[in-house]
Amino acid sequence: MVNFPFDIIDKYYPEKNDLKLILLEHSYQVMDKAVSLAAKHRELNLDTRFLADASMLHDIGIFLTDAPGIHCHGVHPYICHGYLGANLLREEGLYRHAMVCERHTGAGLSLDEIVRQNLPVPHRDMLPVTLEEQLICFADKFFSKSHLKKEKTVDEARKSVARYGKEGLARFNRWCILFL
Repeated sequence: MVNFPFDIIDKYYPEKNDLKLILLEHSYQVMDKAVSLAAKHRELNLDTRFLADASMLHDIGIFLTDAPGIHCHGVHPYICHGYLGANLLREEGLYRHAMVCERHTGAGLSLDEIVRQNLPVPHRDMLPVTLEEQLICFADKFFSKSHLKKEKTVDEARKSVARYGKEGLARFNRWCILFL
């Protein structure tokens, strides 16, 4: 693909509008942070090309959700954007990228968390497995689509993750040790 991953983004976001601009800016922020952290940790031998491409595609499914504050006017709850984006990328044959989409929501979601919180997502573990999946998920926690110009501090990101439970916070704290 000559223009990968932008050809995929353009397929699902063909118009230049506020939603596409939010998606692109947020994705660039996540990509820059993930690639920068990978460069600091060469000992982890991370696939930086994949990190860059998957970071750009990790939120591809947001247009299918109902989040008017960021110009999303779909029918699904916002928490569904990860697995919905994964479904789109699987249809494109991008199985590895799809796993990043599916596993980046929150700090990942365990089956137990999904069931206990009665979340409207498929009942399966959606936890980042590979180091690349973990790093993109981690980098994503520092940026909000509703406050695009500001990178969260570690404490702000930690506080945001903590709202969704102790398990996610524990994962985030492990990533702080691994990636910072």
